[in-house]
Amino acid sequence: MNLHEYQGKELLKSYGVAIQEGIVATTIEDAVAAYDNISARTNNKFVVIKAQIHAGGRGKGGGVKVVKSVDEAKEKAGQILGMMLKTPQTPGGMDGEGKLVRKVLVAEDSYVPSFDACKEFYVSVLMDREKKCNVIIYSTEGGMDIEKVAEETPELVHKEWIDPELGLQGFQTRKIAFNLGLSGKAFKAMELFIRQLYKAFLGSDAALFEINPCLVTGDERVVAVDCKVTLDENGLYRHPDLEALRDTDEEDATEVEARNFDLNYVKLDGNVGCMVNGAGLAMATMDIIKLSGGEPANFLDVGGTANAERVENAFRIILKDPNVKAILINIFGGIVRCDRVAQGVIDAYKNIGNINVPIIVRLQGTNADIAKKMIDDSGLKVLSAIELQEAADRVKAVLS
Repeated sequence: MNLHEYQGKELLKSYGVAIQEGIVATTIEDAVAAYDNISARTNNKFVVIKAQIHAGGRGKGGGVKVVKSVDEAKEKAGQILGMMLKTPQTPGGMDGEGKLVRKVLVAEDSYVPSFDACKEFYVSVLMDREKKCNVIIYSTEGGMDIEKVAEETPELVHKEWIDPELGLQGFQTRKIAFNLGLSGKAFKAMELFIRQLYKAFLGSDAALFEINPCLVTGDERVVAVDCKVTLDENGLYRHPDLEALRDTDEEDATEVEARNFDLNYVKLDGNVGCMVNGAGLAMATMDIIKLSGGEPANFLDVGGTANAERVENAFRIILKDPNVKAILINIFGGIVRCDRVAQGVIDAYKNIGNINVPIIVRLQGTNADIAKKMIDDSGLKVLSAIELQEAADRVKAVLS
């Protein structure tokens, strides 16, 4: 689950991390009032207006503006609010449709007392799955695309792996500050920043905290100027307060609907809809579709209780994708009986009606033979298969 920048910053602040303060606005009037508030409090006429969407690279699309007067704040807020912001990270990139901006963050100018005296760094915390531990990735090249830095100058990207039993150690925070070329007050401030950032990462069950830029100000403070946060959805049951921060307007509408039905669904760009029980089987199903010349249109795990209602809801969600040219149902009947799943498929087919794409059903496990006969005798345009390869070959045949 992704958070907006302003939400991520508030989360960091709750763990003692220094942030660029700001006020969220949903209207031009609110943005102007926020400008007045911040400029008066900081005694600085420079204020930053940032579009709030779940995508990076906002500045490249015109979603970040520095203003220095009330009139300019009104003008720029009016331009950003309601715009379809295109960035390299929005769907389709700079050539795509973009994302609608519903909120802006009116933030203080952190580059004081002078821009030239400030230093921008990159700092992130995430899981290194290969090494099975958390890692802090950092670089002196803050404010830039870290992927480009890693590709062109990999020696400028440093990694510090955290032992899961020992946790973050003092020598590691000192090493990070040293590698960033800091000293004196800034050195100590960066140490504290890293400790508090890692504490926030663990405490919120996050999958990613990315601070870019992480700013060392002219008076040697360390501040999170931007913040990208991704939370591990598997841990949200422990954080109802964080679950409440979900912005469904920023998520795929079909995925939101699937979640309401307790279905694990991820939309992809292919042409073969998949309905499977079990994540591992779903991955294998998508692999064999790919190997057979098709492209999976989604990941959809209906879980262990694939009853008629869940099957029907899954059907409806898959069919909302206009790119779907065939549907492959691959169910292993361990906990659930295959004949019940077959009945669910038949009922769903009849209830939905007007299904114009071929459906291939493979049911294996408890009562699989009964289930196959039910499908074959249903009179519906549903093809049954026994082996997974057979199912994939049938998909290939209907697509060709």
